[in-house]
Amino acid sequence: MFVDKLIDQHERGESARGLTPEWVATLERLLVPLRFPLHILQMTGLYVGQMAPSSFITNCANFQAADEMRRIQRVAYWTKVLANAHGDRLASTDAARTSWEHDPLWQPAREALERLLIAYDWGESFAALNLVIKPLLDTVFNVQLAALAGENGDEFLRMLFTEFGEDSTRSQTWSAALVQYCIERDPQLADVLVGWIGQWQPLMLEAVSSLGQMFEKAPQPMAAVDLTEAVASAQHQHLQACGLRMPSGGHER
Repeated sequence: MFVDKLIDQHERGESARGLTPEWVATLERLLVPLRFPLHILQMTGLYVGQMAPSSFITNCANFQAADEMRRIQRVAYWTKVLANAHGDRLASTDAARTSWEHDPLWQPAREALERLLIAYDWGESFAALNLVIKPLLDTVFNVQLAALAGENGDEFLRMLFTEFGEDSTRSQTWSAALVQYCIERDPQLADVLVGWIGQWQPLMLEAVSSLGQMFEKAPQPMAAVDLTEAVASAQHQHLQACGLRMPSGGHER
């Protein structure tokens, strides 16, 4: 309800028309293709729910997938609003797909996410999605892009992605509770999870570093190294909440 009222308010006020061409160019490269990776997060969330060993996990994963669809729908809608104000190319599926498939700065993220689609082991799929890929991407967009939007005068996008951050918190809360439950009953599972995290984390840290180069090109930029450090720190806190410690050379490097 809040998100829809927020969109209505800013659409009526035509706030998109007040954005600078330089910031719109940043959004064309960073925001417009976002629905592709978000769809992968949604699809994998549904897979985790479908294959889960407990209905309690299924319920959490399905609500998480629904949150992803809400984010996809609102990003797609606002993309059209931007297109109405700044040119039809912004809402072109071909333009968004071309960025996702060919923009060099998107390719590390694309590799990690498309590999996620074929991680068929349930435990690995859960660990890769909810302990590595989603927490890192959520911090990039729901926290850091929100902050970048605020610095560049885009108050709507700042508030929109900050609100999406509430969904990220729910995801991390249930994920941490599940991990804690598992390792309390079988401490050896901590090593299994850490092993999977160690496999997926380098791919995603490379992806974050690459996306950070887009942040550097914003009118009021953020350095890629600052983005990577902030995102890595947030994931470290998430793993701590799960009761997991990465060995030297893993997350704490």
